[in-house]
Amino acid sequence: MVARRSVCVLGSTGSVGRSTLDVIAAHGGAETWDVQALTGGSNAALLAEQARAVGAKRAVIQNEGALPTLREALAGTGIEAAAGDAALLEAAGCGADVCLSAIAGAAGLAPTLAAIRAGSTLALANKESMVCAGGLVRQAVEKAGTRILPVDSEHSAIFQVLEERHSEAIDRIVLTASGGPFRAFSLEQMRTVTPEDAIAHPQWSMGVAISLDSATMFNKGLELIEADQLFPVASHKIEILVHPQSIIHSMVGYLDGSILAQLGTPDMRTPIAYALGWPKRVDAPVERLDFVALSRLDFEAPDEARFPALRIAREAMEAGGLAPCAMNGAKEVAAEAFLARRIPFLEIAVVVECVMETFDHGPAAASLDDVIAADQGARTLAREVMQRRARQFA
Repeated sequence: MVARRSVCVLGSTGSVGRSTLDVIAAHGGAETWDVQALTGGSNAALLAEQARAVGAKRAVIQNEGALPTLREALAGTGIEAAAGDAALLEAAGCGADVCLSAIAGAAGLAPTLAAIRAGSTLALANKESMVCAGGLVRQAVEKAGTRILPVDSEHSAIFQVLEERHSEAIDRIVLTASGGPFRAFSLEQMRTVTPEDAIAHPQWSMGVAISLDSATMFNKGLELIEADQLFPVASHKIEILVHPQSIIHSMVGYLDGSILAQLGTPDMRTPIAYALGWPKRVDAPVERLDFVALSRLDFEAPDEARFPALRIAREAMEAGGLAPCAMNGAKEVAAEAFLARRIPFLEIAVVVECVMETFDHGPAAASLDDVIAADQGARTLAREVMQRRARQFA
């Protein structure tokens, strides 16, 4: 049992947010946790149900059109209902002991920064914050005197086995990847996959956007950049290894030849419980790993010919400045177009690479406005690229 502490969950209606509330419920719910705020995108019914279940003080829906539904569902509970970007930032900045940031995509950056500036320990599941504005996030953390606890399974694994007192002895970081649903597909097979195919992940239960990122392996590219921002290792020492069973969540190698790995069943509730309970370890409501039933662990090198997202991401990381932010913005636009059946699956990486070839990424962001401008510029370029290529192949 963790000591009573206050918590804010940004993106509680998404897959990571729902898993977070599972962990909170498993550890006493409202009796153990003072839930200051829950936020969601558009699902007012689910957000209200969650807020009631944990006795949240405030529920914020980003879609302002859903506010009447949220208010009606919370009538008589004493739970404050609010909507819109300003209300989201206010909730993020409530000063809770722990703020779990799980809003998907670049939209999670501003609330993440608001939570840090309010002094909350940041349980970070929004990798785009570090990808788009890692320097700004680190500066905010240092100024506020708080810290980041990674929630992505790979970065949580690294955090758990990275010995900070021996950081100079780190030889490499190995990020593991499941390979997604198309790990064994040929390029010819990948030309005809559908959105339904792409979001059917073989190991993890995730939201649509994250599942698609796994299918393209852009998620691993984002995690590569995030690892470079989070951990004291030169970028060329960060490797990616395909591990289909998703049992080893990542590894850290040391100069003496030792490799420390964190293992567990593929369930986000494990890294979430680690972040919420830190610096203690708490029980997580997950299936325990059965090595006899598992019997084998497989590994293979990633194929950048079939999954160019890995190369594109490494090039963006090495370019620095706002290049990673531009890559993410272009990727989000192209991914949305694929899900809407406007472009084929393989075109996602093509669009992103075209944007990166022409985008002037410049120096690192000096402010959130710089990040927003780069993100919007890349999104505009991505739309132009898709229009141009559609005319070319019409």
